[in-house]
Amino acid sequence: ASAPVLWAAQRLGVPTVIQEQNSYAGLTNKILAKRAKRICVAYEGMERFFPAGRITMTGNPLRGRFSKEGADRGEALEYYGFTPDLPVVLVVGGSLGTRSLNEMMKAWILALEGADAPVQVIWQTGKYYEREMCEFLAQHPTANIWQGPFIDRMDYAYAAADLVVSRSGACTVSELCLVAKPTLFVPSPNVAEDHQTKNARALADKGAALLIPDSEAVARAMDEAVGLLKDPVRLAELSRNIEALAIPDSAERIVNEIERQLPQSK
Repeated sequence: ASAPVLWAAQRLGVPTVIQEQNSYAGLTNKILAKRAKRICVAYEGMERFFPAGRITMTGNPLRGRFSKEGADRGEALEYYGFTPDLPVVLVVGGSLGTRSLNEMMKAWILALEGADAPVQVIWQTGKYYEREMCEFLAQHPTANIWQGPFIDRMDYAYAAADLVVSRSGACTVSELCLVAKPTLFVPSPNVAEDHQTKNARALADKGAALLIPDSEAVARAMDEAVGLLKDPVRLAELSRNIEALAIPDSAERIVNEIERQLPQSK
């Protein structure tokens, strides 16, 4: 939707600034970058797509306040009815939900054969799958699992989590960098130019996250997550590496770039 407006502005001589959220540039930004004054990016290596001299690393601006300190973990555990005795996995698939992550959880629960879950799980199913997953849990009740369509308090979810299993959309990746959570990404294959895989790969290549293809998630993602929770050294390493990629002042950086393009008053 932004393309016609910026295209017209550029031809009228109006300065334009664009922002690319993902590690693989979209078609619209590739076209607009030819005349944009500045190109704000969230990943290194974007000179593959844009003129290097006009790139500024800004990160992605986010709603809300996310940080490593975050909410009180004790309050967060109490909010979800959890105890400090078991580690916590946050499984999050977006507001509508993610079939692969929900099927992953179902397969894992069935494999427990009625036993209590060995870790505590915050399972966000998404609105679209809520009824189906509620019915599944009613048929296979399992201790240590919180399930809901939405997560109203993401600050509590992040504070409680020792590990996150998630899709790798641009803003989600940026949030996870800010909260410095060890993460296992399961990129969605149903997005333009497979950009979620490229987002996740950009972190995985730096040792800042793990990546499991969507096609393998049901069979192995939760087992790998539970196994990783037994390795505190690896968890700490992932946390340090993902935190190193955080940019907490992204919005300010972008605004500064915009202000630099404004005509100077005489």
